[in-house]
Amino acid sequence: MSPLLAPRYWGVHLLALAALAVAVSLGLWQYDAFQAHRAEEARDLTLGEPRPLTEVMGPDDPFPARSVGQPVVVAGSWVPDGTVFVSGREDAGRDGFWVATPVAVDQPAAAAEDAPALYVVRGWTEDPDAAPPAPTGEVELVGWLQPTEGTGEMDADRSDDVLPQLRTADLVQHVDQDLYGAYAVVADRVAPGDWPVGPDAVNPGSAGLEPAALEQLPEVPGSTGLRNLLYAIEWWVFGVFAGYIWWRYVRDVTEQRAAAQAVARSTDDHPVPSGS
Repeated sequence: MSPLLAPRYWGVHLLALAALAVAVSLGLWQYDAFQAHRAEEARDLTLGEPRPLTEVMGPDDPFPARSVGQPVVVAGSWVPDGTVFVSGREDAGRDGFWVATPVAVDQPAAAAEDAPALYVVRGWTEDPDAAPPAPTGEVELVGWLQPTEGTGEMDADRSDDVLPQLRTADLVQHVDQDLYGAYAVVADRVAPGDWPVGPDAVNPGSAGLEPAALEQLPEVPGSTGLRNLLYAIEWWVFGVFAGYIWWRYVRDVTEQRAAAQAVARSTDDHPVPSGS
């Protein structure tokens, strides 16, 4: 039996096996996340059948990652005082603004102030001063669901209604109620009963505005999937390193034992003469 199988070496072998198992499993987990992210990017929900917003997410739910671009039916009441203008939205080479107004979900106008609200991008305008007044009353529309933005750009002037992005931390400064962790872009002015988009369909609240398009979204860095892949490679490299350390340890122990045995054999073949 190999001396390396002696009980005193079991701890080293078990530690090496545990390190390899952890590195491989965590690497596979990160690789699966990378593959899932790529699959998500390949999915296009924008032409899917609209679903009620309340079936997709609740007001306190995190954004469902698999529902980016999902058409949703938003029903409730406008909260006109919460209207904001989102800068930096280009359309056909023209710089302009998104016009976004919150909708108190599933509530009549009388109870709108106490209900969680979802911001709805009603359309695009080149000049906020030329935008039509915010709508009032109850509404039902179809919009593409999007996660709130977080590009890191800060609102330089909190005293006006112009924002650099639809970020929850900025939006809550303009309403007195809870907000969904999402927003919806009016789906090319399509009405809930007319899907896919009809040439003359106009979504409520969009009159007087040019359509807002998903192409006007800020470019999202594609580093999330790559980061997962790099993490997977990092874990596998760690596993290889752990295996290398174990191999070096086994080699050193084997060489030291072989050297000790060689010295012992040399002593047996050439005994030291005893004193006379």
